[in-house]
Amino acid sequence: MLKKIQEQKQEKTMQAKKHIQIAMNKTRDNLSSGSTHPKTFALEKINIIIPKLQKEFYNYKIAHITDIHLGQWITQEKLDIAIDITNNEKPDLVALTGDYVSYSIDTELNELESSLKKLQPKDKTISVLGNHDHWTNSNKVRKTLKNAGIINLDNDVYTIHKNKAQLQIAGVDSITLNKDDINKVLPKINDVYPAIMLAHEPDFADVTAKTEKFALQLSGHSHGGQFVIPKLGTPIRGHNFLKYPIGLYKVGNMIQYTNRGLGTNMFWLRINCAPEITIITLNGDK
Repeated sequence: MLKKIQEQKQEKTMQAKKHIQIAMNKTRDNLSSGSTHPKTFALEKINIIIPKLQKEFYNYKIAHITDIHLGQWITQEKLDIAIDITNNEKPDLVALTGDYVSYSIDTELNELESSLKKLQPKDKTISVLGNHDHWTNSNKVRKTLKNAGIINLDNDVYTIHKNKAQLQIAGVDSITLNKDDINKVLPKINDVYPAIMLAHEPDFADVTAKTEKFALQLSGHSHGGQFVIPKLGTPIRGHNFLKYPIGLYKVGNMIQYTNRGLGTNMFWLRINCAPEITIITLNGDK
């Protein structure tokens, strides 16, 4: 009975936020003029040393996109621009770390599928879900990703092969919704080869690092706080991004990278915190 009451309360909250989103979108459309400039998006390039990385994967480029929140500040036009920027970098792999939508999926999922189909990695596009994907309709989001040719990892591992060399990409489902299950992931990891974790919520890095099976975790969720004070970072921290809200961290023997995201949620303003596309170049330690 209590669970049903909680579900009804959550549904009412979601519907209210959906109506707010629709109203905000109308205001956005009425106020916007002209087209979006590509420089709206910051292209962050970082180099990461991956222990055990084989030479076949040296200079391997991963494009990391997260928190699209299509239908709020991010329109399909803006998403297409971000995808063009990504494709111009000629990534080997695209990693998507959740929150593709916010509260409405009436038209957003068709637009999302159409845009994500334009991604052109040399190998694959791999994804995980975020909390908003579950709050809307996780099964429909999964279907959209599949239709776009994307491999979604629900507590699973996908291995990329180059001759006899391997790179393992793991992904956990949303931690906020208690959908993560690293115990399903760990038995599938071959310790001979390097592994990278995709997790929407960055503070999961503490769990990932303790396993000592991963060299890198990629996350989003925080939007970088959306407000950054130069040299001090962001004062905006919340559930599951209290410790690692923005940028690069060393967590045990693992690197954690938290992308600022493309979109925003209910609060659209960003200050010193531009929407981000990350290009990560991998190299070995030898």
